[in-house]
Formats: sequence, C-alpha cells, structure tokens
Amino acid sequence: MKTASIQELKQELQAVSHQRLLELTLRLARFKKENKELLTYLLFESHDEEAYINSVKSLMEEGFAELPKANAYLSKKSLRKILRITNKYIKYAGSKQVEVALLISFCRQMKETIPNIPRSTVLHNLYLAQVKKINTALKTLHEDLQYDYLRDLEELALESGSFISKIFGKKK
Repeated sequence: MKTASIQELKQELQAVSHQRLLELTLRLARFKKENKELLTYLLFESHDEEAYINSVKSLMEEGFAELPKANAYLSKKSLRKILRITNKYIKYAGSKQVEVALLISFCRQMKETIPNIPRSTVLHNLYLAQVKKINTALKTLHEDLQYDYLRDLEELALESGSFISKIFGKKK
C-alpha cells in the first residue's frame, strides 16, 4: 500500500463530512498511544503553553526523582528515557519556546541531580548536545524571549564551569 502525501490527505479531508471526519479522528486515536497523546495536547492543552510546560516539567521531576544513583549504567539509561519523553512532548507542542523552556529545565535538573557530569563522557556529551539544541532553538525566538532564556542558559553555563565554554565561544 502506498502512503498518500500530505497534500493528497488534505484535499481528501476537505471533502469529507464533519461526522466522517470525527469517526476518522477517533479511529486514528484508538490505534496509537502517541496519536491519542497528540490529540489530547491539541484539544486540551495547546491553548495554555505555560500550564503545558509546567506539567511536562513535573513529569521530568518525577523521572529525575526515580533516577537510580547506585548504578551508573541504569542512571544513564533512565536519563535518556527522560530526555526521550521530553522530546516527545516538545514535538507535540511544535513551538521553539516550549523546546527552549523544557530543555533548559532538563539541563538544570540534570545538573542538580548529577553534580559530576564532566567526569562521565556520555553524560557530558548528552548535556552539551542539549545545550547546543537550546542555543539553536533560541536563535529563532523573538529578541525579548531570547534575552530571557539566554540569561537562563548563561546561568547554566556558569554553574557548569569551563566545559561548556566552547558552546559560547568564550574562554573561562
């Protein structure tokens, strides 16, 4: 079976009746959890981004609270899981502002939970990759928002010490 393009789907959906469109949407939501989560976001949470950001932050906090500290392998694996879930919620929002806010929160919680990030190459690279993603997304935001989030990002950089200086191109 060949998958239709977005344009073909759009044209076909415009010709479908309201009742049929409702049936299709519910059927689509029934088959995959991600479809249901996206539909939930679009219907109930997309109007209030701040509340959405706070709810995702609380999910991240729960994940960081359950992070196993004794086993380094399991803690790294759990950290990747938290990041994967965070990225999923960022994708649902489709907003650079949500992306920056959630990734800054992720990095801040990572610094609080794991104080010796530079000792582990895996954690160090994971942290740097997130800071680079924040920096990239930050450039697309409005200047006022850039200023606010840049302060948070620089705060993370100062807390992190010299290992993050290469992202900002500064010597510390």
